[in-house]
Amino acid sequence: MNYIGSKHKLSTFITTEIHRVVGDLSKKSFAELFGGTGAVARKLKCRVKEISINDLEDYAFVLLRHYIGNTKKQNATKWIQQLNEAPPRKGFIYNNYCAGSGSGRNYFTDDNGMKIDAARLTIEQWMIKKKISADLYYLLLASLIESADTIANTASVYGAYLKHIKKSASRPLQIKMAEYEVCKTKTRVYREDANILIKKISGDILYLDPPYNQRQYGANYHLLNTIAVNDRFIPKGKTGLRPEYSRSAYCSRNQVAEAFDALLATADFEYIFISYNNEGLMNEKTLEKICKQYGSYQLIKKRYQRFRADKAEARNHKATHTEEHLHVLIKK
Repeated sequence: MNYIGSKHKLSTFITTEIHRVVGDLSKKSFAELFGGTGAVARKLKCRVKEISINDLEDYAFVLLRHYIGNTKKQNATKWIQQLNEAPPRKGFIYNNYCAGSGSGRNYFTDDNGMKIDAARLTIEQWMIKKKISADLYYLLLASLIESADTIANTASVYGAYLKHIKKSASRPLQIKMAEYEVCKTKTRVYREDANILIKKISGDILYLDPPYNQRQYGANYHLLNTIAVNDRFIPKGKTGLRPEYSRSAYCSRNQVAEAFDALLATADFEYIFISYNNEGLMNEKTLEKICKQYGSYQLIKKRYQRFRADKAEARNHKATHTEEHLHVLIKK
């Protein structure tokens, strides 16, 4: 997925630094509170003893429940084939997010909207009728979400749709299985507020990759949440937002420092790694000051190409590169 803040390209750098600081990971537990698409956790899944991962967004929970929560082999080929062969259906996505329905929204072509509706209904019916296990349910749902994202008529995020159907969005939806690693690691997947969950868990290594700016993920990926939840509501405004979506304190300049301080104060972990960058709401010195209250601290920097989800002339940040900051705290 094209994902704001994705650590896919930085995952090797981050996991290498975690290994350098911690040493042997095979007997360690790892937790991540802002999981997103799980790029770092997926890299460590079979290298640690236990993983706990969390994200408040529904689409992210589905992805994490599959990529991290699924540890045994699933034979999904015939189920994926049946989803791709399901007769198109005019359901919630078509009726509210495709131009042909009269909604005025242009997130998917009409055909793809109906294919998404058919696949989502089929997955849910299989689960209700107990034809598939929970593990297979999340595999199929993660596969649908990721495949639908590849043919969305957007500029990467769902804050708006494009006026005309772009080339990639015109391709017919083809659901492909979301490949995952099979291993014996013990895993737990949560969907909770990070500052509440931190009071309930403990372990060796904690990795934090919170939002950096004021963009709320619940708004930017609202349509993926709708596919994940499969509920019914009256979409709001031109872009069809959900009636309510989660608003993170980490996206607020006035709340982020207090939220970070409370989380680190509560965290019962020896090693804490925090991904942040030079374009974040908090500056480097503020986060350093917060960390140093709780133990020994170091900062590791790496320059990399920044994520682009809009046109260069409309961007607040004109730079093509940004600097990733990996803050390392070893708690007292």
